[in-house]
Amino acid sequence: MDWISRFEGLSNLPQSQKDQLIADTQVLTVPKGTVIFGPGKAPENLLLLLDGTVRVSQMSEAGREIVLYRVTAGESCVLTTACLLAYEEYSAEGVAETDVQAAAVPRRVFDRLISESKDFRRFVFSAYSKRITDLFVVIEEVAFKRIDIRLAQRLLELKDSADKIQATHQNLAVELGSAREVISRQLQEFQRRGWVKANRGEIEILDNNQLKTLAGSS
Repeated sequence: MDWISRFEGLSNLPQSQKDQLIADTQVLTVPKGTVIFGPGKAPENLLLLLDGTVRVSQMSEAGREIVLYRVTAGESCVLTTACLLAYEEYSAEGVAETDVQAAAVPRRVFDRLISESKDFRRFVFSAYSKRITDLFVVIEEVAFKRIDIRLAQRLLELKDSADKIQATHQNLAVELGSAREVISRQLQEFQRRGWVKANRGEIEILDNNQLKTLAGSS
């Protein structure tokens, strides 16, 4: 399977390295809900996602979970890259949000290409630097941005064509790195204003314009 063409940065590899990469790499299919990696485990492969979505989240000592980022088709996992480079164990959890197909590049192949190939190093570190920038945005939002603004933004991102979001208050709390009680209070305020209607496991947006105004007020 010629999956390399799906990753622009790998297209510059010499043909001999492409052939070797394809020969040494296994394409895996993982069902939805599978825990792909978790704290205390060391990575054995660099996973390059061909299809699906992986959610990467971290749990605090107090038991609060926050979504750090998602890996989608055409991307690699920055945490896996960091752990491979530093020979460290994972500090977060990666779960398949959908059925996932990925190319698993073994550590020995990763190490060899990092050492020998300038183009492979550029591919790895380009993806790494972009995701690190994204993580700083997450940190900034959690630390400094008002929760009502962040909640409004996330509701608008998650809504379907019928202006509905299939999510519990706890789901939204994890997405935003907040407490369920905080999200519940804010949703109650949105509902009091007539912007949303909250049901069990579902939120319906009643006033997109007001939410967009709040979301853009940061």
